[in-house]
Amino acid sequence: MSRRRQIYEGKAKILYEGPEPGTIIQYFKDDATAFNAQKKGTINGKGVLNNRISEHIFTRLNHIGVPNHFIRRLNMREQLVRQVEIVPIEVIVRNVAAGTLSKRLGIEEGTPLPRTLIEYCLKDDALGDPLIAEEHIACFGWASQEEMNEIADMAIRVNDFMSGLFSAINIRLIDFKLEFGRIWDGDFSRLILADEISPDGCRLWDMDSNEKLDKDRFRRDLGGEVEAYQEVARRLGLLPEGDENEVLDLEQHRKKRGK
Repeated sequence: MSRRRQIYEGKAKILYEGPEPGTIIQYFKDDATAFNAQKKGTINGKGVLNNRISEHIFTRLNHIGVPNHFIRRLNMREQLVRQVEIVPIEVIVRNVAAGTLSKRLGIEEGTPLPRTLIEYCLKDDALGDPLIAEEHIACFGWASQEEMNEIADMAIRVNDFMSGLFSAINIRLIDFKLEFGRIWDGDFSRLILADEISPDGCRLWDMDSNEKLDKDRFRRDLGGEVEAYQEVARRLGLLPEGDENEVLDLEQHRKKRGK
């Protein structure tokens, strides 16, 4: 597929104009950032793995009736998605205390929360994606109350599904980030899930060892980042049996052949 006009480049993905109106090509990069891009690096093969993992989760979510922007995977690093108007809010769903929640409230990391907690951050890199309340969202018109109710309902549904999905492969879903977008039909819009769901935006711990299988390995200089992402993909059945590097090796082979 010929490359089209670039629309946007973020920290982990590049968006290109899609082949048809209302579509976008989403390209997954190997770039890794943390702490509002104060720490930068590269995790070789991350984009390939995140493309596969996000495809798998969005496809499964679609099967249970959670509307999302995913259409199909195009190749090892690109997928075709619906073009949406992104709601400028990051939705954080937490099951276990970790990361900034532990720091803010002094709760020991790994402490199960009494109930699932949903937090909201304003999508603004220049401001460091600050934590906001529903009152801020209503005051500044970032989303309507009806949309917020729908976002909360979908977030809980996604959490229930993903908790079960990962529990079945002996992974504990600690927390994760969601983004939503609007699709317009004249003067009316509907909300769908957008962006990606991958170890970049989830905290995933092995149930037996509490080993981190997510981007915290990069944030905390633990090493073994690509092996952790591969392990998640392997347990989800997305890597071939045997050589876990086969998918990444195949990409390198195609690059050498100029494909």
